[in-house]
Amino acid sequence: MKLMLKVRLSWFFFIFLAIYLGSTFIVKGAVFTPAALTLFSINSFLYGFYISPILSVQKQRIDDLSRSIRAEANAIFDILIKTKRLPRRSRNIMQDMCEDYLSASFAQRKPAEGEDEYERLITYCLNYSGHAPEIIDKILEKLVANQQNRSALAMQLGNKVYSNEWWIMLVLFSITLGFVLFLNIQHDSLIMHFVKALLCTGLSMLMINLLKLSTLTHKKAKNIWDPLDKLKTSRFRRID
Repeated sequence: MKLMLKVRLSWFFFIFLAIYLGSTFIVKGAVFTPAALTLFSINSFLYGFYISPILSVQKQRIDDLSRSIRAEANAIFDILIKTKRLPRRSRNIMQDMCEDYLSASFAQRKPAEGEDEYERLITYCLNYSGHAPEIIDKILEKLVANQQNRSALAMQLGNKVYSNEWWIMLVLFSITLGFVLFLNIQHDSLIMHFVKALLCTGLSMLMINLLKLSTLTHKKAKNIWDPLDKLKTSRFRRID
């Protein structure tokens, strides 16, 4: 599965096209009855009707994730800027805790795993009794305000396509694909063989697109983690 997710969509297109083009010459076609063609039409409609909104939701999910991740990076960056006005020891402690939080939260791209580290940041601010307490109060306000964004980020990361949705789509996809593959055409009609292969490829690409969107391996999701990665690799000096 991991290897498949690393393959580019353009490669999938040509692989599927070659497979289906060969299959159209190998699979023996059948002449469908009017009842079978009616079932094919209904199934095709249901497949498109079901997969279209799920694709839209997953695309919107990536956009929402991008905004939430950037807001998270901005919040941490703002907190670290505020620590510049703290005593050196307090500043180093805050920076170390922020680094621990980022490592725990985003090493596996699961912010919920950094909950303990985030709570330690809040607890440190609540128990702070050193110099410049007004700066700590501002940092605490920022940490509390960022909790809502963290909740939205965790929710969007978990908003994948559910297994029952995959089963429904696979059933509808398999039936639609089967009807197209077994559709009888003349063996000497190369254009129709190519059209049939293209149609099967398009149906398969919809499923691959959805899989990549759901697992955040789509090109659209390629750069959503850049603000946090840049923040960490630059030692909290840059976001972009």
